[in-house]
This record gives sequence, C-alpha cells and structure tokens, in this order.
Amino acid sequence: MKITTKRGDKGYTDLLSPTRVPKYDLRPDTYGTVDEANSALGLARAFSRREKVKEVVHRIQEELFIVGAELATSPEYADRLTRRITPRDTERLEALMEEIEREIEMPQAFIIPGSTPSSAALDLARAIVRRAERGVARLKANALLPDEEILIYLNRLSDLLYTLARYEEGGEYDFFELKRLNGEGPGAAAGG
Repeated sequence: MKITTKRGDKGYTDLLSPTRVPKYDLRPDTYGTVDEANSALGLARAFSRREKVKEVVHRIQEELFIVGAELATSPEYADRLTRRITPRDTERLEALMEEIEREIEMPQAFIIPGSTPSSAALDLARAIVRRAERGVARLKANALLPDEEILIYLNRLSDLLYTLARYEEGGEYDFFELKRLNGEGPGAAAGG
C-alpha cells in the first residue's frame, strides 16, 4: 500500500464508503480523534510494567480501529461492515472496571495526572476519548451516527481508562485539594 496518494492535497478525504468529504467534516475530525486516543494508548502500553494493563490496552486499541471504521463509513453503507462495536464490547469494559475496582481502592478526590509515565499516558488517552465522545454526540445530533453503541462504548472506555490509570499508580495518588479553590489550604492565597 502506498502511503502518499496526494488525494488529500485539496482538503478532501475518502470515507470507507465511496464518499469524499472535506477534511474538516465532523466524521474525519471524530475518527481522527479516535486515532489520536489509540496513539496515546500505545504510549501507555509501551510505558506500562503491568502485563494486565498491556493486554487490556492492546485489546482496546484493536477495538478503536473498529470504532474508527464505523465512524468513517456513511450511515447508508453501515450494513456492509463485518464487525461493529456491540453492547457485549461495552459490557466487557464494565466488567474490567469492576474487576480492577475490587483490586484497588479508588480515590474519592480529584487526581493530578502524572504519577507514572503509563498513568499519565492513560489519563491523556482518557481526555482524548472524552473529546471523541463529544464528536460522536455531534454526529448523533446531525443524524450521521447509524448506531448509538459507539457513544456508550466511548463513555465506558473513558471510565475504564481512569480506572486503569489509578491501577497503574498502585494507590500512590497525587490529590488536588478542592479547598484550594475556596481560598483555604496551602498555596491558596499565593495562587498555587
């Protein structure tokens, strides 16, 4: 496969269906965000020292290719896809979250990302997935989303990525004290 085709030089791109759209179209913007999340997950997987995290993240990366394919397909061609995100995929994410929550105590406060390279990359991926979720919500609002399961899946995925980041930290959290916003606590008067 040739990487450079020059077909996008005029600001248009091909969907997986026989449709060309401007690169600023909501669909390429959203599946591009999913691709960005996948890359951040690759970084998290490369940094992780936990085999469980590496395995979970790798599977999520594969599923994000499926999400991207669905988003890159016009609704009228969606029935041609051989694999789509299903409620079963979403349920698996929920089960993984519950499993991890049984292994660690989840913090009950805001966490400042960056305790470990892998947890920081997972938090970055979580934030990117949230952006992708907002893009999918816009697709839904514009009747460009043939199946709402992607929206549900991405919502659960961001929760799972938060959970995985805390798992990577092993209970060593960097808390943000809300009272600092109210003028209480160290550093509040000095602005931080």
